Amino acid sequence: MKKRDVENKLQLKKEDKAAALIYDQTGAPRIVAKGAGEIARKIIETAHSEGIPIQKNETLVEALMQVELTKEIPPQLYRAVAELLAFIYNLDKAKSRSRLSSTIHK
Repeated sequence: MKKRDVENKLQLKKEDKAAALIYDQTGAPRIVAKGAGEIARKIIETAHSEGIPIQKNETLVEALMQVELTKEIPPQLYRAVAELLAFIYNLDKAKSRSRLSSTIHK
């Protein structure tokens, strides 16, 4: 087998995957988008352009890929998703302080 063939097979096995969640505090977070390959790249691109935080977590995305679109995440994912939401909350809090600080100094 040629080196390029091996690389192509590894690429297929390691295909990009992405899942997007929404949490409106009325129940558990829900899956609003998920996909692999080009769909995953579009989800990530959209998140970047909209300023939505992105975290790479292969284990969590694999689990989220099993959840039906528009459905709430199952209880076994609550802890992992809570950690993700805490990360995003702290990131948003830090950005707000930074914006406030730069506004005060202008």
